[in-house]
Amino acid sequence: MPAIAIIGAQWGDEGKGKATDLLGSRVDHVVKFNGGNNAGHTVVIEDEKYALHLLPSGILSPNVTPVIGNGVVIDVEVLFRELDDLAARGVDVSRLKVSASAHVIPSYNKAVDKVTERFLGSRRLGTTGRGIGPTYADKMNRIGIRVQDLFDASILRQKVEGALDLKGQVLTKIYNRRAPGVDEIVEELLAYADRLEPMVCDTGLLLNQALDRDEVVLLEAGQATLLDVDHGTYPFVTSSSCTSAGACTGSGIPPRRLDQVIAIVKAYTTRVGEGPFPTELFDDSGEHLRKTGAEYGTTTGRPRRCGWYDAVIARYAARVNGVTDFVLTKLDVLTGLEQVPVCVAYDVGGVRHDEMPVNQTDFHHATPIYEYLPGWWEDISECRTFDDLPANAQAYVEAVEAMSGARISVVGVGPSRAATIVRHDLL
Repeated sequence: MPAIAIIGAQWGDEGKGKATDLLGSRVDHVVKFNGGNNAGHTVVIEDEKYALHLLPSGILSPNVTPVIGNGVVIDVEVLFRELDDLAARGVDVSRLKVSASAHVIPSYNKAVDKVTERFLGSRRLGTTGRGIGPTYADKMNRIGIRVQDLFDASILRQKVEGALDLKGQVLTKIYNRRAPGVDEIVEELLAYADRLEPMVCDTGLLLNQALDRDEVVLLEAGQATLLDVDHGTYPFVTSSSCTSAGACTGSGIPPRRLDQVIAIVKAYTTRVGEGPFPTELFDDSGEHLRKTGAEYGTTTGRPRRCGWYDAVIARYAARVNGVTDFVLTKLDVLTGLEQVPVCVAYDVGGVRHDEMPVNQTDFHHATPIYEYLPGWWEDISECRTFDDLPANAQAYVEAVEAMSGARISVVGVGPSRAATIVRHDLL
């Protein structure tokens, strides 16, 4: 049975949680393989809305084993708070498995993240200030603290001492902030150990054994392709690998076991934070998309920047990830528009680019070349088959499918679990 990756095809917030939940009853394991609590998924089940940050969406499916993989950075306090909130709402959270090799976000990295962003001023990156970037930097600098270190007080102390030799100097001498003491950090982290330990295992072994038993493993990305640290709009990116390749490194599943890549793409485009965004709207149309689509961050509450569908980005995501299927979400938000622009290429200094420009400067100066598709006025939120959609809505889906490099297998027509049209089965 397959390992399936679910990837964001734009700058995040495309609705990956809903797509994961759609498959949740048909898979055995759902794995979060990158990121931390700097992003979130919103899942609506009947009249209940769940905002998930660190936890995989599979936590809401009673027959699924949810897994936090080695590629995630974990704020343990946030993890426990999220588990407690779900348990208080009647969700069984006892099945969660956490990689022993995942890195932990210590409080000093949250302090470094916040003061660094303030120090950058107009050059800020738009981080959430939750310590994600500094923790990934520690990982690459080999001064990070992993989950397994919380169960050996001697090793933990040595690692905290090593990290604070550097971080303490940064906080005090560069940013004029108080550096925490070693005892303070060690005590803080050890306090989590007893509750965390029963959840911890070799998740790479767990997942490969599951595949050996012909179970289905779903790998769920945080953020999205254009925020990938290698393939995104650098430096305005996250600190982890958000692509299908990152699904392998962040979970311990080898590439040859990845059978399907499902990319989630909105029927328009949004992003949060700084960085170039060719189709961004600064007029009433952008405000209409924001209000109608409720485009505010699940984790931060920040209003999202909004723009029209960008087929250049979709084609890029299809190529980088090896996309087999697109899930097009929020088609209902476009209802009531007389015509719907779609970006089919960019103009950069009078030169047409049908693919992503090779350098960031050109992308920053790209202006969209639009095709205009006829809109529709009918309410589509109750449509459950493709034929139920108005003719112009069908034509819109078919047009962006032809431009985007892979088939559109699922169309979202509303926020609820049921508001979904399946054109091609995903499993």
